[in-house]
Amino acid sequence: MSTMRTVSVIIQGRVQGVSYRAWTQAEARARGLSGFVRNRHDGSVEALFSGPADVVDQMVALCRSGPPGARVSDVAVHEGGDPPETDRFEILRG
Repeated sequence: MSTMRTVSVIIQGRVQGVSYRAWTQAEARARGLSGFVRNRHDGSVEALFSGPADVVDQMVALCRSGPPGARVSDVAVHEGGDPPETDRFEILRG
C-alpha cells in the first residue's frame, strides 16, 4: 500500500483564463485524488492534492505543464497540511 501524501501547490504563469482549474479537477478526479483548486488574487492558481504519494507526485508533475494554452513559470510545492474532509476534488472560488 502506498504512503498517503498531502501537498499544497502554487502554480504561477499564464494559468488563469486557460481552463487550468477545470483541467486540474478532471486530472485529479481521474487519479482518485481529493482536494481543491482555486484562483488566487495574484494571478496564480492554488491546489491541494491528497492521496497516494506516487499519484500526488504524478499530479504535481502534470501541473508543471498544465492544459493547452497555459504557460507555467513556477510550481511551488509545500508538504503536509491537513487532508481534505471530503474524498472529492473540487473547484473553489478564489
